[in-house]
Amino acid sequence: MTTAKPIIVPWDYSEKAEFALLHALNISKSTLCPILLVHITKRESDNKENTNKLSLIAKDIADKNGVEISCMVRTGNIFTEISKIVDETDAMIAIMGTHGMKGLQKLTGSWALKVISGSKVPFIVVQDRPQTDADITKIVLPMDFKLEEREKLVWTHFIASIYKCKFYICYAETGDEIIQKRTIGNIKAACAYLESKGINYELHQLSGDDGIAKETIKFAQSINSSMIIIMTTKNIKFQDYVLGAAEQHIIANSSKIPVMCVNPKTTSK
Repeated sequence: MTTAKPIIVPWDYSEKAEFALLHALNISKSTLCPILLVHITKRESDNKENTNKLSLIAKDIADKNGVEISCMVRTGNIFTEISKIVDETDAMIAIMGTHGMKGLQKLTGSWALKVISGSKVPFIVVQDRPQTDADITKIVLPMDFKLEEREKLVWTHFIASIYKCKFYICYAETGDEIIQKRTIGNIKAACAYLESKGINYELHQLSGDDGIAKETIKFAQSINSSMIIIMTTKNIKFQDYVLGAAEQHIIANSSKIPVMCVNPKTTSK
């Protein structure tokens, strides 16, 4: 049995969970990280049945794909239990399937953000199966003025170590001199980091005035991006879940582009 950190996949027996598992399999085969399927129940009386059911699913997938897969069934609240399991298992990342923002599915998008914001490791949120041949080649990296934006750079190295990809740093101009100066500082830091790791990248200024979230999605769509890497809002509040924080709109993008969400460290200012 490997001692590598696991990839957590929240499992609810849905098609979206299956899509998340397919993405996890691609990363597992490249990193040799085991996969842990996690199902959260409302009643402990449901645990035995779900454990038996999920164990069979895990074994079948492991046998077919030659990767290590286990399962865990826990009773509780998905918003808190997933984060607890991530901490307990010292997970590498989590990959979660979710719906978009259309109609009542908007609630699902907000729930996804609530699960993500409590985690110490990044979540890759997916709405669809992986692209053909697991080919992730173009990754959009939006940058703004916040200092914690630099924290996601280490994950560019992680993704680049798995896929032969190119990063597209994008940013929006602003009339505020202080914000613009801080944004430029973050962009310079991102460029320097990618260059130090020998990672290929391009720099793009976003056009339009729909806000960085919508403009990022437009840009990602225009280049047929394979993934977007974002930071979640620090100290996110209840109204953000209800009204929709900017990253919620990126997570639920209509092109179903996978989004890696990195949470700011508590020490960031």
